[in-house]
Amino acid sequence: MMALASPVYAAQHRTGPIPGAERHDLVYQALAGKRVGLIVNQSSRVGDQYLVDILLAEGIEVGTLFALEHGVFGTADAGAALADEMDARRALPIVSLYGDKKAPSAQDMKDVDILVFDIQDVGVRFYTYLSSLHYVMQSCARYHVPLVVLDRPNPNIAFIDGPILEPSFRSFVGMHPIPVLHGMTLGELARMINGEGWLGKAMRCDLTVIPVGHYTRSTSYALPVPPSPNLPNAQSIRLYPSLALFEATTISVGRGTDFPFQVLGGTQKAYGDMTFTPHPIPGASLHPKLEGKTLYGQDLRQVQIEGLRIEIFIDWYTRAKALGAPFLNRPGWLDKLMGTDHFRQQVQAGKTVREIRASWQKGLDDFRRRRAAYLLYAD
Repeated sequence: MMALASPVYAAQHRTGPIPGAERHDLVYQALAGKRVGLIVNQSSRVGDQYLVDILLAEGIEVGTLFALEHGVFGTADAGAALADEMDARRALPIVSLYGDKKAPSAQDMKDVDILVFDIQDVGVRFYTYLSSLHYVMQSCARYHVPLVVLDRPNPNIAFIDGPILEPSFRSFVGMHPIPVLHGMTLGELARMINGEGWLGKAMRCDLTVIPVGHYTRSTSYALPVPPSPNLPNAQSIRLYPSLALFEATTISVGRGTDFPFQVLGGTQKAYGDMTFTPHPIPGASLHPKLEGKTLYGQDLRQVQIEGLRIEIFIDWYTRAKALGAPFLNRPGWLDKLMGTDHFRQQVQAGKTVREIRASWQKGLDDFRRRRAAYLLYAD
């Protein structure tokens, strides 16, 4: 084996969490002698090298790269459809799974013996890498191609919160009957998708999960690479579950600034003393909400907020209502994010945070019991 893979060997001697991609012996054992397809992005690294480069240096036959939202190297705008292309440096085709199709086709799979999924997640149901994993698992089941998930830590693993998604609100930002914050890694969720029959029609994926080493549900972990352009740091990841709800409103979450998902602002001066102006940022937000406008609001960059804090949303809803300002301009999107229309109706009816949370508890208790069989990491 070649010396280029030395960061892998070094990872095995760390005392902190070791992502599945860095567990060299297990990865090599799973992939040696096979034609490999890789579902990767900028977070798919071993040390400071891309996983694809490590595998190529090890003599693994990588044939195709598959791109999800933001692309293989994380430079595409959020929500922007991706086209198939070539990675000229590595002479590898890149097949888009974020555009007209969301899963590998029979043609894409014809020269693939095994697929590898190595993507950093943030533990939130509407973060779409989970939905992409679901579609990939369906393709693997349909075309009899084994799937290896190289598991990575969930920076929000300590939290289980929010309503369980209802079937009528199923969409690409929510495909499974799980809460907004599920407290699971993608590897654990892949096991649950298989075990609960969520792929449909008695489909089952030939699944292997290479787990994170030295990891428990109480282990802290700082992501070495931003998981997407608009989640640039740990604070944005902590705030994302709560602030993403504002994407259904007239309020900006800071897309088009250097601090996305760390501020809130609108056009009303009464919203707060902090000001910012969204502008286009290639690779993150080409057309941010309220582009070019001076916005007034709340700076959350230094505020200690974790989990799902619906009181922030309710506070802004109440303030906008008192000002007579437009607020919830995309109610259907809020329903999709929350996986139910009950939350919106409860807010509009003036229900308290305590009352809203109480309505979630039975679903959360049931979910905790159902997920137990699929967990890989101890408390």
